[in-house]
Amino acid sequence: MLRPKLMSRISVAGSKAVLEDAVEELHDLELVHVNDYDGSWEGFENGSPLEGGEEVSGKLVQVRAVINTLDIEDGDYDGSEASGWETRDELYGRLEDVRATVNEVEDERDEVREELREAREERRTLEPFADLGIDLELLGGYDEIDVHVGQGDADAVRTALEDAEGNEYEVFGGDGVVAVAARGVDVDDALVGVDFSALELPDATGDPDEALAEVDDRVEALEDELEELDARLDELAGEHGGFLVKAEEELSIEAEKTEAPLMFATTANSFYAEGWIPDESYGEMESALADAVGERVDVQKLETVEYDEGHPEEESEADDEEPPVVQDNSAAAEPFEFLVNTVNHPKYGELDPTLIVLMTFPLAYGFMIGDMAYGILYAVMGGAIYRGVDSDGIRALGAIGVWAGGFTILFGYLYGEFAGLHVGSTMAQFGLPVPPVMGVFDKGIHSTQTALTWIVVSIGFGLLHLNIGYVFGFVNDLSHGIKEAVLEDASWILTLNGFFIWIFSAHSAGVKPSFLVGETSVLYQNPMFDLGFAGFPVTVGIAGAGLAVLGFVMVSIGEGVVGAVETPTNAFGHALSYLRIMAVLLAKAGMAFVVNLLVFGAYESGGETHFMLPGTEYATHLGGEGVIFPGLTWIGIEGSAATGIIALIAAVVVFIIGHVVVLLLGITAAGIQMVRLEYVEFFGKFYQGGGDKFEPFGTERRHTEEGR
Repeated sequence: MLRPKLMSRISVAGSKAVLEDAVEELHDLELVHVNDYDGSWEGFENGSPLEGGEEVSGKLVQVRAVINTLDIEDGDYDGSEASGWETRDELYGRLEDVRATVNEVEDERDEVREELREAREERRTLEPFADLGIDLELLGGYDEIDVHVGQGDADAVRTALEDAEGNEYEVFGGDGVVAVAARGVDVDDALVGVDFSALELPDATGDPDEALAEVDDRVEALEDELEELDARLDELAGEHGGFLVKAEEELSIEAEKTEAPLMFATTANSFYAEGWIPDESYGEMESALADAVGERVDVQKLETVEYDEGHPEEESEADDEEPPVVQDNSAAAEPFEFLVNTVNHPKYGELDPTLIVLMTFPLAYGFMIGDMAYGILYAVMGGAIYRGVDSDGIRALGAIGVWAGGFTILFGYLYGEFAGLHVGSTMAQFGLPVPPVMGVFDKGIHSTQTALTWIVVSIGFGLLHLNIGYVFGFVNDLSHGIKEAVLEDASWILTLNGFFIWIFSAHSAGVKPSFLVGETSVLYQNPMFDLGFAGFPVTVGIAGAGLAVLGFVMVSIGEGVVGAVETPTNAFGHALSYLRIMAVLLAKAGMAFVVNLLVFGAYESGGETHFMLPGTEYATHLGGEGVIFPGLTWIGIEGSAATGIIALIAAVVVFIIGHVVVLLLGITAAGIQMVRLEYVEFFGKFYQGGGDKFEPFGTERRHTEEGR
């Protein structure tokens, strides 16, 4: 699982007489990543599409155009409709009929859209003249009188005309639309600098209100017609959507087959192709081709590339080509490939971190959120996304949500929390048996010792995570030689672990925080788990410091000044980055506590905080000493009728909205912080990525059957 599948480079050669049969079989197998022939071999050239390829490509363009016009999504097809054709001619015939019908409706819709655009433009032109209220024929057609209509300030227009030479003019309007009738006055010159924007006279006569009403009627009629045509296209999509989706898949497959020879090297009578195949599948491919075309095709395994050969120095050489990568993960881990590949596809010669991401991401996520109610909702939302979406990437996120929800439920059980409420203590108040180990952990928002414990746990998780990263880097760099692996990876392992062995040792205990070492350490005596660990002995601490110094020297040798400067960050800073796990844990717990405090109220007793839930003995403390806040629920129960109803409604609203906000913030805060730790702290220790994704020749049929 930590390595991709072992890959072999293969060749397939044969007579052109069996080219079509060989292509058909390779496509059905979906096992070979075919390399494009680059045209560099003397006497060979790229092949030509198979017979009928041009027609298939043309029909594929047509069906995609119809699908685009009808706005059909692949997910809209429910799979219940039969294919609708028995032969290729029947497929082409029905496609032509559907295309003609759709194009006819589409053309009519385009015409209506154009008419509607023109009508709306005419309405826009008429509206100012309707405001002016002058018959349209009175605004033009004069020999000696110039009429100008525009939008502007009537008073400013009058003032400008008064100052102009000649004064034979009249100004009409005044509500933003102005008409000027003038003789012997250069109106354009007179209105320079005046707030006046000339309007084009509409191509209409008579009362502008009546003309505008006619245009409004035409616009409304055209909008209705357009809605009818849109509805007709929706009907056609519903009627022919299944057929079109199937036709598109069938023609896509045929186009892929007919265009395959373009990737091959060919002569007048033969073809030759190279590609990559998982080594475990070579026998299956060889046997299938032999059954399909017999001895007329020669299949050879040219090489099997070992993992330590996956870092070619010169990829321009054909023999140094790095194989495409087939990640080899279990069904449980596959969704987490999405998180890995978002950074980059792993290289063939490096370890695939998907399994580690599976083991750490949902675990840390659940630890940070730790609430059974939230976990159930995360799992339900993730399951709904996984089942209801076709996109592989979104489905992967849904599956990750299910994993995260499962661990959130687990830690919620260990914390004993459901929607921020302490389930175990509440069950005990009602006389119900508390399940084993429920509530064995405490989130620590009211306990400094518990919060300090989570600091140590977060750092411990970080050290484990970082060490795995450095070990992965060591294994990856072994392909470059043991010296490079030791100086670039083992050196950091020594530095990191040696430093923290010294941190958690009795050596110089007086200068270290008391919660880390000694009998006051959180790992010595703790209400949650009593480990009795007061720190490593002084001699072990000194040895750890020596290892850290040795690691620092090795880093300086292997990475020079840059490595020496980065030592504090890599050996200390990156481990402290994992404190964000503890921070999200306390922040989320605090927000949920505030929501429940507002809703139910709470009191403090014996150093502990309890919510005053109705029906429990906690409620008897209402109004007594230590009450932090009485809660909207109790204000509603004990208040007047009017006040009570408002308070109870407010309690429900605050409870729902508050926990929804906490739920969503949990997704973003815990998700983003853990993604950052995976990508920056963990991947940064070993992961390069940049490998080519394995893309086998062939297409999985989702809607059609072979030969239909």
